Amino acid sequence: MRRIIYVLKKCLLLSVGLCCLSCQVDRNPSDYGYLYENLPFDMPVLSPPTFPNNEVLITDFGGIGDGTTLNTKAFANAMEALSEKGGGRLRVPAGVWFTGPIVFKSNINLHLEDRAIILFSPDKDLYPIVETSFEGLDTRRCQSPISGRNLENVAITGNGAIDGNGHYWRPLKKEKVSESFWKRATSAGGVFKRDTYWMPSAQYLHGDTTSDMNVPRHLKTEEEWMSVRDFLRPVMVSLIECRNVFLQGVIFQNSPAWNIHPLMCENVILDGVQVRNPSYAQNGDGLDLESCKNAIVVNSTFDVGDDGICIKSGKDEDGRKRNQATENVIIHNCTVFKGHGGFVVGSEMSGGVKNILVSNCQFLGTDVGLRFKSRRGRGGVVENIFIRDINMFDIATEPLHFNLYYGGKSVVETLEDGDEATIVEEIPPVDETTPTFKNIYINDVVCASARRAMYFYGLPEHMIENINVENFIVHSKVGGELLESEKINLKNVAIYPEGGPVLTLRNVRNVHIEGLKTDATSNIFDVSGHRSSDIAIHGNYREEQIKIRKDAPSDMLKLHAVN
Repeated sequence: MRRIIYVLKKCLLLSVGLCCLSCQVDRNPSDYGYLYENLPFDMPVLSPPTFPNNEVLITDFGGIGDGTTLNTKAFANAMEALSEKGGGRLRVPAGVWFTGPIVFKSNINLHLEDRAIILFSPDKDLYPIVETSFEGLDTRRCQSPISGRNLENVAITGNGAIDGNGHYWRPLKKEKVSESFWKRATSAGGVFKRDTYWMPSAQYLHGDTTSDMNVPRHLKTEEEWMSVRDFLRPVMVSLIECRNVFLQGVIFQNSPAWNIHPLMCENVILDGVQVRNPSYAQNGDGLDLESCKNAIVVNSTFDVGDDGICIKSGKDEDGRKRNQATENVIIHNCTVFKGHGGFVVGSEMSGGVKNILVSNCQFLGTDVGLRFKSRRGRGGVVENIFIRDINMFDIATEPLHFNLYYGGKSVVETLEDGDEATIVEEIPPVDETTPTFKNIYINDVVCASARRAMYFYGLPEHMIENINVENFIVHSKVGGELLESEKINLKNVAIYPEGGPVLTLRNVRNVHIEGLKTDATSNIFDVSGHRSSDIAIHGNYREEQIKIRKDAPSDMLKLHAVN
């Protein structure tokens, strides 16, 4: 970073006309041009925001970095003073800066120097209940530790860390931690919803029992909201309707709920950040990019308790009413360690998701690699998703997972609870509440270890469609399973299961398989379902290797083994 800034300064001396002397920039604006080579959709070239050449120190406003002095007023006063000058850089030197919530203003770069730690107070009285959105719904939550709304040019840069003290807010499930950790965590007070589920307070338990997927419903008075305040865990970084957002170099960790949540923002860049939550953190997502336009996520790592890099756009009626898709997103050279999913779309996608490129990423130990989830009632269209050059290892379930029967659990929890059985139901008509997943292109993926090779489960009334998988290698315990899907193209796919059929096809249409590789010798394809039709398998297979079950009518099924 110092070298880049030095080069910029040298260029300014050589040619003043190239750049405004009154501004400073933390990164060369041309650095992201390489991401646009062969980009499969149109998107403006993003550059980090620039800031006026003003600078203040948090210590200039009475800040004390001793880990115990509350610096809420110091941060507020520094933000205000810098804003009155037109903006600039707020420097936070080495130390532990204990504070209540920090509210951003436009044109400010919060810069954490080496060994600077911002540690947020666990005192919930410091976080008033505010209007916001969570889980894709319009609602109220406690104010986020870091927040900003309707701003331009917002940055958090440097080499320090931001810690949300989230363990004071979150509940805890016994099965996710060691026995000694469980005893230590629950001995400090709180209440039990059941023997294996601890909550920080009775107020939290009250909120949990009266809520729908973490969001209280039908509360009207201030007294009713205050009665569940402990339950209203905030996201750690909440930026709403902001333009030109730049997060670079900093560690974001231990959030009360989601970690970083840009909502309805435009021109967002995350570069070289570390996003961390304990693996047991409830709703401990890394990045939730929701209803945002034009975003770059590069050179970053995620190690969290829920989804790693997640794309959203609102939930059900609230999301459809907002009607703002997340679109034009580049995710490149990122690593996800623990998490429910490496790259995830949904389940809140009611405003739509389109034009997403994910490339050159690795997932090491996530529950799922590439995860697409939704359910009836959402509506919304997910389309034009391009994924390439992904490597994975130690995936607990599938490297590629589509599920339009999402029920609020992680895929591992669904398997452990036995909730994955085939659902028998009446098929409803397609309407605005029916989610659509289509036009998805996945190339050059290697997964060294997984439970199942892949899993597609669409809706019978509106199948997931035009899913294209090419150059995909996976070593798994069992083969892949495709249900309620159409226009599925698998080319040069290599599946090496330990047992069972390589591919199970149930109620699928227009499936084209070419160049399948496997070391299995029998029962390679298992085809069933009265809605199955037009399945073309290109390859040299013996008759006994293709099993067609009785519920797949022969007059509808056109199965061709072609040399």
